[in-house]
Amino acid sequence: MLYIRFPLSLRNVEDLLHERGVDVSHETIRFWWNRFGPLFASEIRRKRVNRMRCHSNWRWHLDEVFVKVNGERHYLWRAVDHEGEVLESFVTKRRDRTAALKFLKKAMKRYGQPEVVVTDKLRSYGAAMKVIGNANRQETGRWRNNRAENSHLPFRRRERAMHRFRRMRSLQKFVSVHASVFNHFKQERGLSQRDHFKQNRTAALAEWRGLCVA
Repeated sequence: MLYIRFPLSLRNVEDLLHERGVDVSHETIRFWWNRFGPLFASEIRRKRVNRMRCHSNWRWHLDEVFVKVNGERHYLWRAVDHEGEVLESFVTKRRDRTAALKFLKKAMKRYGQPEVVVTDKLRSYGAAMKVIGNANRQETGRWRNNRAENSHLPFRRRERAMHRFRRMRSLQKFVSVHASVFNHFKQERGLSQRDHFKQNRTAALAEWRGLCVA
């Protein structure tokens, strides 16, 4: 949880655990993350999909950012709902209609058809939506897509801590796990009272510990 949730390196987590009396190597932490991270993320995603299938279909925000993988440029596509929940993360080598179409189909297969899709002015979105048949639901405009652009910030912090990625497969694996864990612990503390925030934070931590026990 510490490694995925916070912008820490493996050795940072090793030092934090050592301070708490847990003596493990950073390579052990790497093994834990590779072995159990996808399992926990899959369980979190399964529960949230069932709970959010109708709730998240009002407005989607789509955006893509450049990511360096072993020195080569790749693209990280992200779909975010109107409350900032990361719905889907997808990595491709290109930023054309084929990549946008594959990304949209993957998100819609899991969450259904959105009522409104907010994007930037990249033409690949419009071309892909014409194929799907929901081009009339697309909206573009200055500052309208800030929610999707802001969703990239936690990943960028983690990317710097990890000194970027060496393989496209490891990038796709990490962004999927990171998005699920980020959604699980995100509480929007600036939009709720302190008591309500503390209750939600405690419930999220208790649910996470339940996943670890299972």
